[in-house]
Amino acid sequence: MDNIDNSIKFQGQFDMSRNANDIQGLDKLRRAAQSGDDAALQEAAKQFEAIFVQMMLKSMRKAQDVMADKDSPFNSEQVKFYRDMHDQQLATDMSNNGSIGLADIIVKQLSKGGNGFTPSSVIRNDGNLSDINRHSAKSIQQAQQIALPEQRLPQTAASNAGYKDAAFSDQSEFLDALYPVAQQVAKELGIEPKALLAQAAVETGWGQYMMHTEKGNTHNLFGIKAGNGWQGDTVKVNTIEFEEGLAAPKKAEFRAYNSFDDAMQDYASFVKENPRYKQALQNTGDPKRYFDELQQAGYATDPTYAQKVISVLNSGSLNNYQP
Repeated sequence: MDNIDNSIKFQGQFDMSRNANDIQGLDKLRRAAQSGDDAALQEAAKQFEAIFVQMMLKSMRKAQDVMADKDSPFNSEQVKFYRDMHDQQLATDMSNNGSIGLADIIVKQLSKGGNGFTPSSVIRNDGNLSDINRHSAKSIQQAQQIALPEQRLPQTAASNAGYKDAAFSDQSEFLDALYPVAQQVAKELGIEPKALLAQAAVETGWGQYMMHTEKGNTHNLFGIKAGNGWQGDTVKVNTIEFEEGLAAPKKAEFRAYNSFDDAMQDYASFVKENPRYKQALQNTGDPKRYFDELQQAGYATDPTYAQKVISVLNSGSLNNYQP
């Protein structure tokens, strides 16, 4: 009964806080979130999303103002004032309607009752748009079949198109399945198996964002791109690369393997046969130094790549894992 009463009370506070100009309502939301109520956390996440959307709208307005006619009555300070108020409320409404989806991610990450998740490296993550990408590709293919029923796409193009999807149910399944696979390669490189698993966890979001094609899982654990010398199968997916410190969306081809064993072995060969990783191989006994050298040699463009891997390696999930 108390939970129902609290829910009703918080709902009234949430309704008030959705008014972008109601400071008192926002303060009540803060106190409600501190109470540990799941609904309060969800609403707080929506408010954060609203702030993010508002920042984007503000940047867009600034760009528009540069090209605006300064003598126009629609470009006065009074008009801008009410326009900004409208944008602020619009951002709040968009967040409340779930238009962006950022609030859902925040709730999953911070919820005490959930398992949480470690996002894969942003360098090789498509922003968890796998479902959208897959459905979009399927819709395009269906439209082409209807418009051109006798013309088929080349098989190589169809099999090469990729998306990202989960290959494991949780972190425990990820570790149980891959630890035995990592042992042999780790011994070959002179590094501890958990260090390889930490890198794979960062690259794939603990196996939640594995690259797939219509044939199934590509087993690419380390985000290794195809390159001109690669003779095996490939998968093309959306990714994000850092250029001069700024993230930029790209579409790139990655290597596809028949098994996780093949992926592990290819990773070892890739590192050992590439001269630029020589310094990293000389420091495999120190995982932090190894990943620092790997990053500096150009393995990843993400400036915090090594830090992310070490953070996962030192996390409770790996420290407490017993094979």
